[in-house]
Amino acid sequence: MACILENAAFMVKAGYEPTVYPTQARGDATRKVREDGAKYDRIVCSGGDGTLDEVVTGMREADLYVPLGYIPAGSTNDFARTIGIPNDMVKAAEIAVGENIFPCDVGQFNDDTFIYIVGFGLFTEISYETPQELKNVLGHAAYLLSAAKSLASIPNYLMQVEANGEVIQDKFIYGMITNSVSVGGIKGLTGKNVELDDGEFEVTLIKGPNNPFELNEIVGYLTGIISETPMVYRFKTPHVNIRSRSSVKWTIDGENGGEHWGVEIINHHKKLNLLTPNA
Repeated sequence: MACILENAAFMVKAGYEPTVYPTQARGDATRKVREDGAKYDRIVCSGGDGTLDEVVTGMREADLYVPLGYIPAGSTNDFARTIGIPNDMVKAAEIAVGENIFPCDVGQFNDDTFIYIVGFGLFTEISYETPQELKNVLGHAAYLLSAAKSLASIPNYLMQVEANGEVIQDKFIYGMITNSVSVGGIKGLTGKNVELDDGEFEVTLIKGPNNPFELNEIVGYLTGIISETPMVYRFKTPHVNIRSRSSVKWTIDGENGGEHWGVEIINHHKKLNLLTPNA
């Protein structure tokens, strides 16, 4: 509570009259922004990536383009790390009342909105369940090593992926469509030259390894030890359709995204006005 009051006082000093609304349940932030967001000159949310996702969903549903400030208070805060917002809440509040606005891309997942990642498969869950200490020591390989002991039980999903005028048909154990340099607290997993305002997503699809050698090849590719492997598809696209032979569980910004036989994922170019640190 003290930190909330300190941030509110900081905003008053910056010339704003803040209204503080503690969310009551899942989806409450979306409802509040959708119903009342147009009354305000600026919206600031504090929480984890899931809270940010709810707020942006409300803004998209209400067709709001007011500046959005973000004060990260979650355990991972991938998106804050990507755009350079510090974990220090007072410093983040200072950015939230600043004037450096960054027009950022926003994702659409069927009828839902997402900020930085949608994904499916084994490592989707592992990325958020793996202890941070293990991630810090092992880096990218922590995802894979957490599952290596159960290689034979890894589920494969037969999918058809359509993007950039091409069609891919293969079996995958993991896939992610991202607009972030960090996933699950690990930087670099989404590839190189990631830009949040280029109108494109980074797509990574990992085929199922049949043996430990193929698993090692996947780890080598994701850690940059090897430059190419037939085990991983990686490309950029503004629009992708994915169909599967069975119902597949998805996550949206680290939260449950439901089960789907088919998904359409669209990049909405520069549709979110984020308040970010000065360059």
